Amino acid sequence: MRIAMMTDSYLPTRDGVVTSVMLTKEVLEARGHEVFIVAPDPGVESQRQEGIVYFRSKGFKSYPGYFVPMFPADKMARIRALDVDIIHCHGIATMALRGLLVGRHLELPVVMTFHTMVTEAMEYYSPIPMSPEISDRLTWRYLRSLLQRVDGVIAPTQSIQDELLEHAPRIRGISVIPTGVDLARFHTALDGSSIRARHGLEGKKAVLHVGRVSFEKNIDTVVMAMRHLPEDTVLLVVGSGPASDHLRNLAEHLGLGARVVFTGFVPDEELPLYYAAADAFVLASKFETQGLVVLEAMACGLPVTGIRFRALADIIEDGVSGILFDDGPESCADALQRCLDEGEGMRAKARERALQFSLESSAQLLEQAYVLAKEVKESRLRSKRRAHVRR
Repeated sequence: MRIAMMTDSYLPTRDGVVTSVMLTKEVLEARGHEVFIVAPDPGVESQRQEGIVYFRSKGFKSYPGYFVPMFPADKMARIRALDVDIIHCHGIATMALRGLLVGRHLELPVVMTFHTMVTEAMEYYSPIPMSPEISDRLTWRYLRSLLQRVDGVIAPTQSIQDELLEHAPRIRGISVIPTGVDLARFHTALDGSSIRARHGLEGKKAVLHVGRVSFEKNIDTVVMAMRHLPEDTVLLVVGSGPASDHLRNLAEHLGLGARVVFTGFVPDEELPLYYAAADAFVLASKFETQGLVVLEAMACGLPVTGIRFRALADIIEDGVSGILFDDGPESCADALQRCLDEGEGMRAKARERALQFSLESSAQLLEQAYVLAKEVKESRLRSKRRAHVRR
């Protein structure tokens, strides 16, 4: 099968969508498919990747590091030249709309993975100021229209599928397919001693947070939770993003400067070692549709602490592979302390849970979703032709 993956974000941007696209491409190609990435052009030759189909773009001022392909482009001709069998959109913005238009024009099935709960981010990054109520209503109106026009929707977790169907009940071809975790790269035999030495963690308990450092990730809660944990507990914040300065200032204001370490961006080859160096993992984001970093942590045998909301409550088995907490620094701190105290008994269960999310099992489900989307597309085309004949 020849697949065009149209994504709103790609390298040099680093986020969960980019990781998912790269992993999905790799595993599908290993299974004999051909995958073409169609992405916004970062505008700098050194940042372009070989083999990517780019559309000319402009930087998104509200969210540095992202690019919007807002210029006219010969999208029909470029996608037609790829001779693909299906279009898979990763995201809900400009590239998704282009994918939908191309799919309609070329009569190709269009599948969309719902990676981002954009309603949660609008208050931070909307270019037009508006009340949360109006923003939420308008965003869901747009999403409902988009979701009901594509031929297949992929929700990374059951809670996200339920939420999408609540708002857009006429979605066709919806499936729950998580992004798989690379179990060969993230495993329990890794040695994190070099990372512990680098950051002075000998004799201390290390709590790890990995991901884009942005306001919607609710990292404030984790930083504030550190006030309620013993002095020998250190928080490692791995990643970069627009909230970095804010969080550094918060840590200093709380007198936690020495106990909250901001590593900045970490190279891919070092990331597994950071998991191996930690004693527990934490994620307080209500924004997640899956939370791939939680599965990476589990694959490394880390007990995880996550907020009791949406996807994290689907993935983390409370009291088995980790601990769920309710919103607030005190609840987060209590859950983290339990993970640190009881973590050795959770490590094997964490790894077992991660094994259920292999790249191969996700790829098999994705192939089934593509077949379903083709059936939906063919049904829509038959209905369209019958309507044309009646006229």
